[in-house]
Amino acid sequence: MIHAMIDLETLSTNPNAVVLTVGGVKFDPYTTAEPAQGMYFRVDVDSQTAMGRDVMQDTLDWWGRQDTEIMEEALGDQDRISLDEMVKTINKWSVGVDVFWCQGPLFDYAILQNLYTQLGHPQPWQYWQIRDSRTLFSLVPRETEQRVGLHNALEDCYFQARKVQKVYRQLGIKNVR
Repeated sequence: MIHAMIDLETLSTNPNAVVLTVGGVKFDPYTTAEPAQGMYFRVDVDSQTAMGRDVMQDTLDWWGRQDTEIMEEALGDQDRISLDEMVKTINKWSVGVDVFWCQGPLFDYAILQNLYTQLGHPQPWQYWQIRDSRTLFSLVPRETEQRVGLHNALEDCYFQARKVQKVYRQLGIKNVR
């Protein structure tokens, strides 16, 4: 079974949020094999605001309090792809994935589903394939590990996928669908 972790950075916490960046990795939760097949891109913001997608002042203020490097990575204008290219990239990357993880499906997948619907495209996953890493992580004692790359969608995916693997080992989870 192929598992995948997806993470978004956005300009709102609402389902119709403007998406800044998308990250993803594929992994095997039953092993310690390093997550692989990383996907990362920045999405065109202007086309999303033209479609009426949401930007929250609170979220803009939050981004303004982040380190300059983090803020520039998420908000910088360079190397942004179109919404059509975003859909094609996610769809191609999703082929063969059995389980889709995220840190809160009412955020990442709700936003992607809303965007796919607005664009008139079916999403490449079914509701029953989505898993919530936040719920899984709450089943074990909280760790105080130092993170690098916080709020970088790809780095967050690598961190969360490794943590899913670790929790699976801690809980002795084997071959669960």
